[in-house]
Amino acid sequence: MTDNTESRLLDRIEMGVGTWAWGDRLMWGFGKGYSFADLRSVFETSLSSKIIMFDTAEVYGQGQSEQILGSLLKPVQEPVFIATKFMPFPWRLSRSALRKALSASLRRLGLPAVDLYQMHMPLPPVNIETWMEAMAEVYQAGMISGVGVSNYDSEQMQRAYDHLRRDGIQLASNQVEYHLLNRKVEKNGLLRRCSELGVKLISYSPLCQGVLTGKYSPEKPLQGVRAGQFSRRYLEKIQPLLKLMMRIGSDRGGKLPAQVAINWTICKGTLPIPGAKTIRQAEQNCGAVGWRLSDDEVQELDEMSDRVLAD
Repeated sequence: MTDNTESRLLDRIEMGVGTWAWGDRLMWGFGKGYSFADLRSVFETSLSSKIIMFDTAEVYGQGQSEQILGSLLKPVQEPVFIATKFMPFPWRLSRSALRKALSASLRRLGLPAVDLYQMHMPLPPVNIETWMEAMAEVYQAGMISGVGVSNYDSEQMQRAYDHLRRDGIQLASNQVEYHLLNRKVEKNGLLRRCSELGVKLISYSPLCQGVLTGKYSPEKPLQGVRAGQFSRRYLEKIQPLLKLMMRIGSDRGGKLPAQVAINWTICKGTLPIPGAKTIRQAEQNCGAVGWRLSDDEVQELDEMSDRVLAD
C-alpha cells in the first residue's frame, strides 16, 4: 500500500506561490523594482487569503529565495506547505549529494523537514532510479514528507513513479510549465497520465512570465532578459486571446486577465504557482481562487489558444 498523503493534500490546495523571483537579481531584478519588504507583504497577503503553499528551489537567487522564505516563516504559527527542489548538477554523482543539498536547503529555510522535495529536472549522468533511491532515503529519514519531480516527460515520470513504489512511496507531483500559451502537457498526454497515476501536475509560470496579465503589448513590450523571448510580433499575435480573457473577466464581475488565466489552469485539474513580487500582484493572484470558469468559457479559451498558437 503506497503512502499518498502528500498527493491528497496537494489536491486540496487550489493555488500556491512561486518564489523564483525572490532574491533573483539577474532575471527579475531583485533590489531594484522590489525589495524584501515587498516580499514580506506578498507572503502575509497570501497567508491571509489562505494561500499556504510556497514553492522554492536551491538555485533560485543562488539560495536567496530559500533564505528569504525561511526568514518570513519564523514568526508564523499556522501550518504552511513548503516545497523546494534539488538540482542534479552533472558533478553531483552520488546519492549522498541529495541528502547534503537537502540539509543545506533546510538550514536556509530554518526547517527540520519540507512538505515536498522535487527533482528540478532530469539531467545526466546520474539516472532517475538512483535519484529516486536517494529521495526514498530522505523520505524514510523524515526529512521530507513527499517526493516530486519537475520538467519530467511521461516516460521519465513513469520511471520515477515505478521506482518509488518499490519503497511504498507515491510520487506526489510533477511540476511543469503550463498555461494558455503553452499547452504541450495537454497535447502530449502528460496531464492525462498524471491524473491516471494520482500525480498532481503543478503548473509553473501560469501567467507566461507576465505575458498573460495583459499589461504587455506591441506598444509596451517586455524589458530585460524576457524581451528576447517575447517579441513585438508575438505580442501582436496573442492579442485576440488577451481580448477574450478581458471579456470573460468582465462578464465575471471584473475579474482580471491574470485571474482568468490562473483559474483556467485550476479548471484543468492542475495546481498553479504564479509568482508575485509586490502586494498588488499577490492580491491579483489571490483573486483567481474561490470560483470557477464554466465549461463553455474553458472551451472558448481552449479554442482561441489553439488559434493564436497555430498562426
